[in-house]
Amino acid sequence: MIEPTEIILRLILGVIIGSAIGYERQQHGRPAGIRTHLLVCTASVIIMLISTEYFRLSTLDPAYVRVDPARIAAGAITGVGFLGAGVIIKSGPSVLGLTTAACLWMVSTLGLALGGGLYLLSIAGFIVTYFSLLLVRKLEGKSPSLYYKILSVTTKIKDINQELLDSIEKTGCIITDIDYDMNRDLDRLSYFITISFKEKNIQKHIIKTLIENQIVATFSFRR
Repeated sequence: MIEPTEIILRLILGVIIGSAIGYERQQHGRPAGIRTHLLVCTASVIIMLISTEYFRLSTLDPAYVRVDPARIAAGAITGVGFLGAGVIIKSGPSVLGLTTAACLWMVSTLGLALGGGLYLLSIAGFIVTYFSLLLVRKLEGKSPSLYYKILSVTTKIKDINQELLDSIEKTGCIITDIDYDMNRDLDRLSYFITISFKEKNIQKHIIKTLIENQIVATFSFRR
């Protein structure tokens, strides 16, 4: 049987690791923060402890049904998958929350490792996770990224204004898709333009171009 001090040590480490990763996520305004990561990691530790203890008892007492400890642990990973799906949000062409979902999956895995007494593996996994969240984020910030936006533009109904589309492309962005919506009662034609660009200041150039264009009635950007 696992000693009580050993059980407490594994639970405390689960709380510390889950809280540390959750704190980083909460600092960046993510929906799953300290409490969620703490509970997921600690629950995984407990699940693995239960799984290990039932396996031990099943080998000592024939009255116990043979238990596969890996099967109970696999159920924990499946459950975390539902939590991960809940923090992923699709907004237009962008998908948000993938990193947080991966963190929930990771803290569950670290909790299972702690529950199994694999301290070195757990600490190493925690260091790798924190490295990816803190240091790799800085490297990603310095590397050029491709931004996607949905630009909504409303003009008077005449015809599809190719000059308007050309002026938008001249700012340095790439038009990847266009949808149209016509309202004859209001004499309005709406363009829903999906654009991509690498430099953030290109968006300012687009705004300036649209403001100066006399045929544009309204416009807006969405992620």
